[in-house]
Amino acid sequence: MIKESTLQAADAAYRQTIGAGDYWMHVVKRGQALRIVDLEGNQAADTLFYNADDPHERYSACDTIREQGNVYIGAGTRILSDRCRHMLTVIADTVGRHDTLGGACATESNTVRYALEKKCMHACRDSFLLAVAENEQFGLTKRDIAHNINFFMNVPVTPDGKLTFADGMSGPGKYVELRAGMNVIVLISNCPQLNNPCNAYNPTPVEVLIWGEGA
Repeated sequence: MIKESTLQAADAAYRQTIGAGDYWMHVVKRGQALRIVDLEGNQAADTLFYNADDPHERYSACDTIREQGNVYIGAGTRILSDRCRHMLTVIADTVGRHDTLGGACATESNTVRYALEKKCMHACRDSFLLAVAENEQFGLTKRDIAHNINFFMNVPVTPDGKLTFADGMSGPGKYVELRAGMNVIVLISNCPQLNNPCNAYNPTPVEVLIWGEGA
């Protein structure tokens, strides 16, 4: 379902561009709204969420999928933690659906899916690991890198239950917007993947905006 936002970019308290292949790590406070914008289209934003007051609590794909009865994220989705608590709600979405199943690319998956010589290529898991290493104040380690949401990524489920990676459904300026139900640490890896069509084989920047006091 397509749902436009009522928020104006000019009113955002925070605005940042995330370069292709870079990460972004930030606390979004309860009640604040976060928008992730696909600036040039067909990009994939691999995203992790943690309870900022207790980072051992984090986004749960299993609980979110089970409670909404849908493997895709879209307008109205309540994103739940591994304690089945409300973390965020998708309040606007101009794409239509976002992936919960494909996971983050890694050097290991590059090798298995593509070729041995692809192992050394940069991957989202590397970005996640770099983020937690460079931001010790959040108290996270590589053990905390769990399953993620792939905003803007198109991973169709085939009739026999298999996953396929397809060309993205997004386009320039498309966005997803979430309102935080608790204080959350948001960690985005702006996917650098060059081997599948999730970002049209051409990683590009995304933008994040936050509305609300203290952003």
